[in-house]
Amino acid sequence: MKQIRLLTGMLFVVLMSGCASLPESFTASELPLNDDVFTQYHEYTPESADEIFKLDAAAREFVDNSQSPLSGDGDNLKNLIRQIFDGGELGIRYITNANTIASETFANRAANCLSLTIMAKAMADYAGFNAVFYEVDIPEYWTRRSGVNLLNGHINLRVSVADTLRKNQISSHFIDVDFDPQTIRSHFPRNAISKEKITAMFYNNKGADALLNNDDIKAYAYLRAAALLYPEFGSTWVNLGVLYRRHGLLDSARESYELALKLDSENLTAWENLALLHELEGRTAQARDIARSVRNKRESNPFYHFILGEEALDFGDAEQALIHYNRARRLDNSRHEIFFGMGKAHYELGNIDRAADFMKLAAKHAQNRQDEYRYMSKLSDLQSAR
Repeated sequence: MKQIRLLTGMLFVVLMSGCASLPESFTASELPLNDDVFTQYHEYTPESADEIFKLDAAAREFVDNSQSPLSGDGDNLKNLIRQIFDGGELGIRYITNANTIASETFANRAANCLSLTIMAKAMADYAGFNAVFYEVDIPEYWTRRSGVNLLNGHINLRVSVADTLRKNQISSHFIDVDFDPQTIRSHFPRNAISKEKITAMFYNNKGADALLNNDDIKAYAYLRAAALLYPEFGSTWVNLGVLYRRHGLLDSARESYELALKLDSENLTAWENLALLHELEGRTAQARDIARSVRNKRESNPFYHFILGEEALDFGDAEQALIHYNRARRLDNSRHEIFFGMGKAHYELGNIDRAADFMKLAAKHAQNRQDEYRYMSKLSDLQSAR
């Protein structure tokens, strides 16, 4: 079986299980930053927190129109959240790389889980509701973009009606804002996180996008901002390590990966990138030991096998891809991504009828309308090709 390698180690929102704070003796000046190498980073000014969470006039009007003085707070809360997702109102769509500030998210009618929660938080605050960010402890989940494996985390938002008698209390009337209802139904553990950490996540995402686009100066500017704002966020250090390795700064890359592992000893992406670094430096035995340990820990994760299938398909090996997809399916028979992968592989092998069957299953299990429409469109194409 071909071993997966997260060659970029880029994270959408990182899983932070078992995280810790930086040691008190570790000062900001000792963080593994390289301003002297990326000297032009100051040409990019990351958005301030105020800019990230600011609603423009059109967005404020949208919120105002969702609220009625004749309705109770609970009904107004429900109406606001309904209109965010309602195709006849805002109709927000899911797009993986929609790393946008609140006003842009509103204007584009498109978001990922981070930009959705940022916009929803801004709207909830403006309407006078309580809103709390949560980081969801989901199993490792990958997607593939531009030939790169991206490890995705997940956050969502709980919005509730304030208790008018006790402003520091939260009413039992609440709604969880999340693109993926299965995440809520699965009851994954989650932890409340600060606006500061959310802002660092936003910078990290922008930095990861820049890495994908080979804009390394911009990537450093955003990752640096994330590191200085919230140095306990491990994904930033993994991504900085990737950037450093790309520029031959192997000592700095090692420091970055090791710092990520100080924060979370179970950060498998940091371990895997450290293994790659060992291999580049000729420490083959150490690299092999780490890779074996990581692989064993991921063996029961369906999305580990899924991303191996995606890799195999990208490299033109549809038969090997099917082997990986089938392993993923045996572990989880409900994920639309896996069915879609199987459909793609069967299509590449010329099995049009089987490909159509799996496209139907993908559409059936889709978690949002965009994916459902996409699969149905593929199905229509396949049926025309019969």
